[in-house]
Amino acid sequence: MRTRAFLILLLLVSGPAPAGDELTVAVASNFSRAAAELSAKFAGETGITVRISNGSTGKLYAQILNGAPFDVFLAADAERPILLERSGHAVAGSRTTYAEGALVLWSGAANDCLAALGDEHGGRVALANPQTAPYGKAAIEYLSAEGLWDSVSRRAVYGENINQALQFVATGNAAIGFIAKSQLSAPQLPKAACTWELPASSHSSLEQQAVLLARAADNKDARRFLDYLGSEAAHEVLARHGYGVSR
Repeated sequence: MRTRAFLILLLLVSGPAPAGDELTVAVASNFSRAAAELSAKFAGETGITVRISNGSTGKLYAQILNGAPFDVFLAADAERPILLERSGHAVAGSRTTYAEGALVLWSGAANDCLAALGDEHGGRVALANPQTAPYGKAAIEYLSAEGLWDSVSRRAVYGENINQALQFVATGNAAIGFIAKSQLSAPQLPKAACTWELPASSHSSLEQQAVLLARAADNKDARRFLDYLGSEAAHEVLARHGYGVSR
């Protein structure tokens, strides 16, 4: 009830879709820093303000289904954008891959990330909630394939999203954690004792897709923002933040 009441209040405060001078973009947590930089560059070039709402992909998806006033959705997977197109909550044909993510095992204490992960006495292991965060789901896929999940599950701590998983390991509340490669340059992350990037073949693809939401079907500025994500200027930002791009 409280969540529903919040969404209704948000709708009342936000009102109808902007006439064209401001966009509201729902952004997966792993992409928050890159999105902030891209939005600032886009605003500088076009004069169009982009307001960002960060959260786990699953929670943002649920908010969209409940009428949250977003114009564009930048998910951390392809699954939710596909579902939104199928249900009519997104504009058919607007879906595009804007980035390709990678998953990293990180520790500020252990000298060998893989050894610490396999050690039952190696301390807590942080990961994002697999029910709502694609990066958390990918981490469990890797652990299951390697026969490690039974051990790790007993010492796992779950962040609501990948940013909270990063916070757990950065503050030492977890000895080791699965974070996004894009977070390696996060200012709150201390010096690493070990870092290991998971092979892309060890888990489901972290293909991140964007989609134009139904309320913005006639919003030319929203379409312009989606197009901008595929520009060379955007690709330069993405590469700097540790993402791969589709060309």
